[in-house]
This record gives sequence, C-alpha cells and structure tokens, in this order.
Amino acid sequence: MHLSDKIEALPKTSAITTSRLKSLQIETIEDFINYFPSRYVDYSTIVAISNLKHYFNPADDELKKVSVKGTVVSIKNEYTRRGFRLQKAVISDGSGEIEVVWFNQQYLLSIIHTGDMLALSGTVKFDRMGYSINPLEYEVIAGSKQLIHTCTIVPIYSEKVGLSSRTIREKMFSVLPMIEEKISALCPDKLAKKHNLIQADEAYRSIHFPMSFEKLESSRKRLGFDELFVLHLNSQIIRQRWQSAHVIEGFSFDEKDKAQIKKFTASLPFTLTGAQQRAVDDIFSDLAKTYPANRLLQGDVGSGKTIVGALGAYATKLAGFKTLLMAPTEILAFQHYESIRKLFKKEDISIALYTGSQKASASELEKADMIIGTHALIGSKFKSDRVGLVIIDEQHKFGVAQRMEFKGKAGMPHHLSMTATPIPRTVTLTLYGELDISIIDEFPPGRTLIKSHVVPLAKREACYEWIVTQIKQEKSQVFLVCPLIDESESETLKDVKAAKFEFEKLSKGPFKGLSVGLLHGRLKSKEKESIMNDFSAGKIDILISTPVVEVGVDIPNATIIVIEAAERFGLAQLHQLRGRVGRGEKKSYCYVFTEKVDDTILKRLQFFTKTSDGFALAEFDLKSRGSGDIFGLKQHGLSRLRLASYTDFELSKKARDAASSFLKTDVLEKYPRLYNKITEFENEKVSND
Repeated sequence: MHLSDKIEALPKTSAITTSRLKSLQIETIEDFINYFPSRYVDYSTIVAISNLKHYFNPADDELKKVSVKGTVVSIKNEYTRRGFRLQKAVISDGSGEIEVVWFNQQYLLSIIHTGDMLALSGTVKFDRMGYSINPLEYEVIAGSKQLIHTCTIVPIYSEKVGLSSRTIREKMFSVLPMIEEKISALCPDKLAKKHNLIQADEAYRSIHFPMSFEKLESSRKRLGFDELFVLHLNSQIIRQRWQSAHVIEGFSFDEKDKAQIKKFTASLPFTLTGAQQRAVDDIFSDLAKTYPANRLLQGDVGSGKTIVGALGAYATKLAGFKTLLMAPTEILAFQHYESIRKLFKKEDISIALYTGSQKASASELEKADMIIGTHALIGSKFKSDRVGLVIIDEQHKFGVAQRMEFKGKAGMPHHLSMTATPIPRTVTLTLYGELDISIIDEFPPGRTLIKSHVVPLAKREACYEWIVTQIKQEKSQVFLVCPLIDESESETLKDVKAAKFEFEKLSKGPFKGLSVGLLHGRLKSKEKESIMNDFSAGKIDILISTPVVEVGVDIPNATIIVIEAAERFGLAQLHQLRGRVGRGEKKSYCYVFTEKVDDTILKRLQFFTKTSDGFALAEFDLKSRGSGDIFGLKQHGLSRLRLASYTDFELSKKARDAASSFLKTDVLEKYPRLYNKITEFENEKVSND
C-alpha cells in the first residue's frame, strides 16, 4: 500500500465507511494517516482485581482510569423491570472476580465468549457487589496481538455519525504497517535532525499509537515542526519573489524634498512619538529600494498609524508618484478622505475618493496624487503606471486575491499594510514572515484612559439609567454594539443580542425621549453615510450598531460604548470596539454586557476590563481561545496548525531557520509532497478569499 493510494484501498472496509471517511476530507491513505487524534486516554495502569479498591476515590474530580486482564467466566443477557437489556460478564484474574455490566449492547455476546481472555479499561466503582469497573473500553486478547483499545495510551479521534473513534483506531492500526515506503515528512529529515527532532516515520507511528507520553510529545513536536516549516517556507518563497521583482522607477529624494518633508512634519499640531518616527523612517527606507517593499505596520488602537501612512504618501507625491489607499468599509474610507484632506489642506496634494456610492471621475483619478477607495476600486477600470505606493488599511479584512488585484492596478509599487488588530509576535513571524514589520507600541501623550467594566444582568437597568444621565448632563454620545443584525432562529444563537431588536426595545424603553439611531451592514451606502454624519454632528445620542463600527470610526464626543453579548467577541475585537471612544478630552467608558455566568467567560472579560494593552490582550486570547480568534475572520494558515502552536516561539524559530536553510541548499521540486503542499497552500489562500 502506498500513501498516494485512494482511501478505497483500505482493507476490509465497506463502501459506507469509505464514504464517511471522505466526508472528513480523507481521500487518500496519506490523508488518513494525517487524521491525527484529538486527545488521548491513559489506560496504561494495569492492576489486579484484588487491588481495585486502592484506585477508588470518589472525592477526586476525575476518577483514576485503570485496566484489568482476566478470563471470562460467564457472559449473559439480563432484563430490567423497565425492559432494558443488560449484558453481564464475570471476569477472573486469579486474584479475584468482578462482575462487569454493559447497557443495551447485545452485540457483545457475539464478540465476547466464555473462556476468552479479556482486557477491560475504565474507572473503578463500588456498589453492593463490591469493587468493579465501569467498562469504558474492552478488547479480546488474542495471542501476542498488540492491544490498542485498552491497557495503553489510547488515541481518541474526532467522530462522525456512523464512524466511531474505535473504528478509525482499528483502521489506523492495520494500515500503518502496510505502507510500503518510509513515511516521509514535509521537512526533510536531515534538516529536522539538526534540531534534535525524531524521524518522520517514527513520529507518524507514535502520534497514533504512543508507547509513552514522552514519545507522544516528541512526535507532536516533530510533526508540528513540519506544519510551521511549510508556513515559513511559503513566506520566504513569497519574500524571494518580491525581492526578485523591480519597481518601475526608483524613488529619489533630493535635499529640497527632505527639507519639505521635515517642514511638513514640524507643522503638525502634535509631535510624532518615537515609535511613529521609527515607522516613518522604515517606510522612507523602503521607498528608496529598487525592489517592491512589503511592510506590515502594526499599531494599537489610537497609536497614530494614519499619519505614518500619510507621510509615506507625501514622500511618494514628492517623488512624482501616486498613492492608493484601500479601506475595508465606506465609513472608514470617508473618514480617511476627510482627515487626510485636512492634514494636507496647506499642501499641494490632490486627493480623490472612489467607493461604491461616491466615484471620482476618470480624469480626477488620473490627476490625483492620492486615491482613497474601497473594494469598488478593484472593479473599476482605473489603472496607472505612476502608482508608487499601495496602502491597505486593516489588511486582515481583505483576502489575498483582493490585495493582489488591488496592487495589480498599479504595476509593481511599494506595499504597506496597516492593522490596528494587535497580533502576537509568534503569529506575526509565522503568518507574515514575508513582510517587514514595523510596530507602533507607544501612544501619543494625553491619551484618555478608558474605564472598562463587566456589567452583570442584575445591574443592566442601573447602567442604562446612568447612561441617560450622562447624555443629559454631559451631552455625551453612546455606541451600543450587538453581534447580530436580526434575531437568529438558530438554537445556539437565540440568546445573542440583535441590533434591530435592541433598537426597538431600548428606543421605546430606557432610552425613550432620546435620539436613537440604527446602523448595520445591510443599509445602503447613502443611508450609512447619513447616519454617521448625523451621529458625528451630535444629532444622534445613541447609535445602536453591529460591529460595522469596529474600525476607523472617529467621533470625539462619543464617550460611552456598550458591547452586548461580549462573550461572542475575541478580546482583540473587543479592544478594537473599545477604541471607538476615548478620542476626545472627556472621560470615556466601556461597558461589556453578558448574561453568561461561566467562570472562563467572566475571567476573560475581567482581564479585558483591566488591560488596555492590545498586544497583551491578543496574547491572552491566543492562549485561552486559540488562534482563530485573533482576527475575528478566517485567515490563511490559521486553520492549518493541528499539532503546532503559535505560542511555541522556540519551535517556530527552528522551523523558520530550517526553511531558510532549505532555500539556500535545496530545490523544492525534488520533494514532490512538499512541492504539492506549498502549491496547495497557495491555492487555498486564494480560494479562501
């Protein structure tokens, strides 16, 4: 049997089982052996029946799991008064006997017979019959055949209806010895060996059937290393491609240009922080390169990324080129347009806006030094060979294909991505290894600290009353954010707050007499623009919204934000939402509402209210909720780590070093499996868009 064989080649496997395996995206034998256990149960403690009493402790939160081996003295069916069928077996191992009971598993009588040697694994119980076992697993002992369901560390696989973990385990045990070729890993063994990692063939066998937890950890580390290796290798290949390209024309700045940039920077109504200045220097250095720069600018909410990007655009204009700035929403595009126009009102810079509802003409686009747009610009006919810099704001909101198509409007420009979503360092280096990174980790002086509180259900009405008082006495404005637009019919989402329902309830209830607005993604562009203009002008006291206001909305007079069903959001997204207030001089407040009383949820939300550092929040979320919550959207690479962890910085560094060494000394095409995986990965990134 070979890794490339179709899953139909599995011996003694029905068409129904094959079909169910395919529903798990298992098409080949290679896919099958890469279907890793989700967890393991330790049944390796084998005890004599007479010693079972020493393993019974009902005070323990988790009962000790043990195994016994013995001869089946008898096995039979019995009926309860309610008509339930019991299967009862008496097992003896020479030191004693126990009675073991199963419920409604009549088929066992065709598998287990009197006189069989039987292994049982489970937890110890005590009743009127004495000490015995709750049989969680059983296995008939046949000669020297290795036990895989009992008496060892047992792998547990994610199940599908009609396809049990036991069945998958049996199939896996039978197929591994039948594979004729050595099971190779994605990273060549010679590179893994340099980092003291075990061989791939051994890792595959031990990940499924580990003889010890030490062996299991070694296997996880080796195969996790391979997952990270592929991500880093892909990033470095992309970086090589970027650096092998050439910009249409190199940027050059004479002394006059430098003096003009310095004069403009000095004229700003604030002084750049040290972190902002370092980011500006990085971008200016990029613009002087002869190959397209590709940089990620990370900065927490309110750290001042926009001015850094604007200075890059200013330098691009002085060099005789255009800048394209792409925003994920019309709200943010309009805001960038207005704020950047004000910033450059005394400078000779022409700025055009292109969105779904407001499209600059072809001549305006041609004359503009800077074009600010949304997805609509991708579909436009605009194209120019004079674009020198492309800026993607909130770059995680765009797919890979969208970003590439946007850059395609401009030939081969320099590229700057910006994000206010704090990304942990381990994730940044793994997912965005092809990018140069600049981090703004300082805040402008005088930034208002937002007071944050978790509001339990019992205190909700009191919070509403306080909000009304703040609006009337302090002329404050309020954001109220709900996860959904409409109430859901889904059982799991019925209790999740919906913006339309809350708008109807609150505007007629605690907020009666106040001006309440409703904003969500289904509204037409002009409606959204009108509502945001009214809110900005102070005509709306309370804006009830979906997370459409998560990025870029800047209303200095908004001092309170209420986040409904806060447990539905990752901490990074909660932090983004909190950043909608605290933009003026008034004290600002963030109230997170939850009706859940789960300790884990409350611990997360309490951590959020006590922490204003977005990077600390992202690290906490990464460790507690997993990587998929970092961005709030599915990102390429995030779903690919089944064994590795983004928090394992040491293993990630080893994988990055191995990828670098591979590209220097080897050829990808020599390794068909690795080549196919990289190709599959690149295709997946595009299809995810």
